[in-house]
Amino acid sequence: MSGLDLDRLRAWIGRTERRIDTLDPWPAAALTAALDRDDPPGPGEPLPPFWHHLYFLPTVAASETGPDGHPRRGGFLPPVPLPRRMWAGGRLAWTRPLRIGETLERISTVRAVELKRGRSGPLVFVLVEHRFLSADETVLVEEHDIVYREPPKPEDAVPPPLAPAPGPWRRSWRPDPVLLFRYSALTYNGHRIHYDHPYVTGVEGYPGLIVHGPLLATFMLDLLRRERPGAFLRRFDFRATAPLFADRELTVHGDPEGANGAVRLWITGPEGGLAMLGTAELGRTP
Repeated sequence: MSGLDLDRLRAWIGRTERRIDTLDPWPAAALTAALDRDDPPGPGEPLPPFWHHLYFLPTVAASETGPDGHPRRGGFLPPVPLPRRMWAGGRLAWTRPLRIGETLERISTVRAVELKRGRSGPLVFVLVEHRFLSADETVLVEEHDIVYREPPKPEDAVPPPLAPAPGPWRRSWRPDPVLLFRYSALTYNGHRIHYDHPYVTGVEGYPGLIVHGPLLATFMLDLLRRERPGAFLRRFDFRATAPLFADRELTVHGDPEGANGAVRLWITGPEGGLAMLGTAELGRTP
C-alpha cells in the first residue's frame, strides 16, 4: 500500500509512556452498575480482573484527537496510515490481585510493529506491553494487540469462524448503545465506532455500533466470576475473531474442563459464529 513505510513505523519500537494512578472506588462502582451487578468492591478489596482499564487514562486535548475519535497517531503509537483500528486481543498475567485504594505505576512500551497480508489487504499489528508496579513489585503484565486495516470493500464480508459446541456455563447479553456509551465514558475511549452510528456505518462500513473488545473480554471474565466467585485469576489470554454489534444478542460460554485445568471461554454472536476466544488459568490467591 502506498504510504506504508514499515521501517519508519518500526522506529516507534521501544517508545515508552509512564502513568501513575490510584484505584479509586468510583469507576469500579460505576462499571458494577453498568453491568447490572450489586457488588461494587470497597477499599482494600480486589479489583475485578480486567477492570484496570478504568484507570491510567490519558487526557487528550480536542486539538490532538484524530478523525476516528482516538488520539492522533504519531505520539506514543506509530502513525499507521490504515484507517480502521481495532483491539485484536491480549495476554495478561497477575502475580496478585489489584486492590481498591492502592497506587500503581503503569509503564507502557511499544514492543513490535508487524505487517501481514489478510484477505482484505495489508494488516499492521502493533504490540504494546503494559507493566503495572506497586513500588518495585510487578503485579500485572499485559500485552495488548492492536490491528490496523484498510477501508472496507464489498468483497471483504466473510462469515465468522465456527464456534465450539455450547459450553456448560452460559450467559446471554444484549449490549445496547447506553452500555456502550457508559463503557466508552468510563474508559475515556473516544473511538467513534462505539457511539457514533453515522460514522461507523457511513465511514467505516460496519452495520452498527461495535461492542468494545475489552468489554467483550469483561463479559467473559464476568461469567468466570459468577461461576468461580473468589477465585484468583493468574493468567488470561484472548483474541477477537469477529466484531459484534449493539442491540444484538451475544452469548458468553465457559468450560472449566480445559487443558491443564484451564477454563475455556468464548463468545458467540446472534447467528452462532465465534466472536472471541479466551483461556483463563486460575491459581491460589497470594
